[in-house]
Order: sequence, then C-alpha cells, then structure tokens
Amino acid sequence: MRTAYSVETVRAAEQELMARLPDGALMQRAVAGLTAACAEVLGRVYGRRVVLLVGSGDNGGDALYAGARLAKRGAGVTAVLLAPDRTHPGGLAALRRAGGSVVEGTEAAEQPLRRADLVLDGIVGIGGKGGLRPDAAKLLDVLGEIRAAVVAVDLPSGVEADTGEVRGAAVRADLTVTFGTHKPGLLVDPAKGYAGSVRLVDIGLALPGEAELQALQHADVAALLPVPGAESDKYRRGVVGIAAGSSRYPGAAVLAVSGALRGGAGAVRYVGPAGDAVIARFPETLVSTGSPEQAGRVQAWVVGPGAGDDADVVAAVLKADVPVLVDADGLRLADRDAVRARRAPTLLTPHAGEAAALLGVPREEVEGARLTSVRELAERYGATVLLKGSTTLVASPGGGPVRVNSTGTGWLATAGSGDVLSGLTGSLLAAGLDARDAGSVGAYLHGLAGRLAADGAPVGAHDVAEAVREAWRDIATG
Repeated sequence: MRTAYSVETVRAAEQELMARLPDGALMQRAVAGLTAACAEVLGRVYGRRVVLLVGSGDNGGDALYAGARLAKRGAGVTAVLLAPDRTHPGGLAALRRAGGSVVEGTEAAEQPLRRADLVLDGIVGIGGKGGLRPDAAKLLDVLGEIRAAVVAVDLPSGVEADTGEVRGAAVRADLTVTFGTHKPGLLVDPAKGYAGSVRLVDIGLALPGEAELQALQHADVAALLPVPGAESDKYRRGVVGIAAGSSRYPGAAVLAVSGALRGGAGAVRYVGPAGDAVIARFPETLVSTGSPEQAGRVQAWVVGPGAGDDADVVAAVLKADVPVLVDADGLRLADRDAVRARRAPTLLTPHAGEAAALLGVPREEVEGARLTSVRELAERYGATVLLKGSTTLVASPGGGPVRVNSTGTGWLATAGSGDVLSGLTGSLLAAGLDARDAGSVGAYLHGLAGRLAADGAPVGAHDVAEAVREAWRDIATG
C-alpha cells in the first residue's frame, strides 16, 4: 500500500530524525536520490546542460546540492537564483566549488533554459500555497516551449502538498522526486497531473501508522476479494438487491446488474420497471415486480442508477437495515436526514457534478478541491463517499485515511460506466466488505477492467463489465 502524509507530519518526522543525525546528513540523503534520478533521465551526464530553478530555503538547497554533484560528473550546470538574498548558502557554495555558474532573476533565465537538457525545479517546497508568484510564473512560458525534461524537487512548485489543489500558476514536471513519503498532492488531481511520474526516495523517516491517504495496490486488493469456501452457497456468499432503471433508462438497470453479477455476491435480486430487459440479458437474476420491501432477503442494496424521479423507491431502500449504495438519480432523491439517521452503512458514489449539487457549489470547485470535497460530503451525510473521477477518492465519516484509486482511464468516461461500478461495489458490500473497502476494491477493479477493456481504444460500459473477471483474475493471481 502506498501512503501519503501531511506536511506537518513530514516536518515533525524530519525534525526528529535530524536531531539524531550529523548536521546536513538528512539533506544529503535526499540529494543522493535526486541526483541519481536526474542522471537516469539524462542518460549520459557528461556534457549535458542542466538548469536549476532555485527558490529560497531547503527546496532550493536540494536543487543546488544535486546540481553540484552533476557538475562534478561533467554536466554544465547553471543555477537561476529567484531569491538571491535567501538562497541556501551551503548549496550555493557547493555548486560554485563544483564549477557551476549562477545567474539571478527570471530575465537571466531564458537563454540557459532554451539550451537545457534538464531543468530542476527547486522554486517552492512542500509548504507553498496559492500558486507561483508572478516573477517565477514568467518562467512557465519558456518551460512550455523547450524540450528539456523537467524534474521537480519533492513536489512541483505551485501545487499544494496537503490538498492536491492548484490555485494558480504551477510547474508541470515530467518526473517528481519526493522524499520520505508521498504527499497527498502527488496522488490527487488536479495536482497529480502536474507531477508526471513520481519517484519516492527513502530517507529513513519514522512515520505514524495512520496516513492522510492510502492507495491500495494489487496485493492489498487481493487480500480483500471475497472468495467462497467449501461450505458456501449463493445465500452465504451474499445477495445484493438492485433498485434501478426506469421506462426511460432501462439500460441503467441492465448495466448495474451486469456489474453486480461480477462482484462476488452469490445472487442478484432486481426490483424495478426494467425487469424484462434485465431477465432477457441475465436470466440468472432474481427479478421482482414488487417493492424493495417485498423482494426478499438481501445483504446490501444498490439504488438510484436510471431511477428517474422515483423518490419512493429511494426512501424505501434507505429504510433497510443493510448496507446501501446510493448512486446517480438516487443521490438527488435521497433525503440527507434519512441518510444520516441510518444505522447500517451507507455509500454514496457521486461524480464531480453530483457532488457539487449535494454541496451547493459549482462543479469547478469540486474538481479543483477533490480531497476537501469528499471529506466534507462524508461529514455532511454521515456516510462513506466515493467521489468518482480521474483519481477516485473514498472517504469515511469521522475522518481517517482517504483511499485514492488511480487504476482508471479516461476511456471510462462513457455512458453507463458508473452503473457498472455501482453494481460491482454493491455486490462487494453484500459479500461482506465494509463500505470503505467495498468502495476502494470496487473502484480498483472497475478502473483496471476499464484499462483491460479499452486497451487504448474507445470502450462501452458493457465491455467494462465483461472485463471485470479478467481484472479480478489478474489481481487474485498476482
């Protein structure tokens, strides 16, 4: 499992470690990893041209020390000092001893930047807020025009480490070399999109057990997948109820059922007006024409995909004393007080537009502050929230680590894809996973299935559902 910690936690861990090490030793650990990454990007160091964009403080110091090491190996290194009176003195002295050159200010940066093979971004560290200052932002136009690789020190300058927000001009890196642990902004969009590839350098930090973010990997998901035992039957494996679809949107019901059938539960009950379409496509489905209360025993419900304006069905499902997943139209129809009053777990699965409507803010606000938004929704509704998107987030009420999933692909932005995810995740709830694990595993499987189904080409939601088995098998077998 990959984890990410807040700036405050990282700094406390750094202070604790520095107190036990010789002066400057911790920085040199970071610099060694940074230099190795830069050398790998360059391929051949000797004769290459490297430009350091150096701000104040330790972030600029890391860049300067790495530049000194590269200069000793034969690179031509130029440091652009953006805050000359606050430049790290030890790093600057090391660069000059190694034969590096120094210029001051953004005006002097353009010529060396246009000749560079690699640019090292050491402008702002992990404490930066609110985007780059205007003088530093002037460099972005040049960076956008040159072909040099851009490597960020710890975090691309201008993005916010703790939230993943980008509130102004920011550096777009090809590679980010981060130290000690991932920072939330490296895993959450929009900041993640500025980081490029991310390389973690272990510098020996002792970090607490509970992180800000957790990103499940194959082994973590494999350990959570429900596997039937020798004495299992379809009811012991769990039964998921699907209350979805309408005369206008029967396909939503079919797609939700398709996801549910591949999610690990032993049986799927369907309630709604699209029963004929569901049974024609999936004859193994247990179709009911009555209300949710009359459908028979289930271990979890999914309600909302394609439901139109049927608020009565949503209200009835929310009264059930089993885990409930609410998606799509159900999010609009669900009474917040009814959700908060539930004693069984509730999982809400909005995309950014739906989350914005629930929070009463513009969609752009949610997209720009995904981590803040998912946490606020979880607290406001007293429910676990899966916020869909390029990086899907799963937050529980009451705090704790937010789960982040990045297995998805842009090809999943297709009609009905969310219905498949709802059914799949609801099935995992019925199979016994708690809301946070079901949301995390469902998103991981769904994203991987999307990649496998698309394989670089357009894909339909039904293709994603068909690929879930392959994704499951890939995870289970390692």
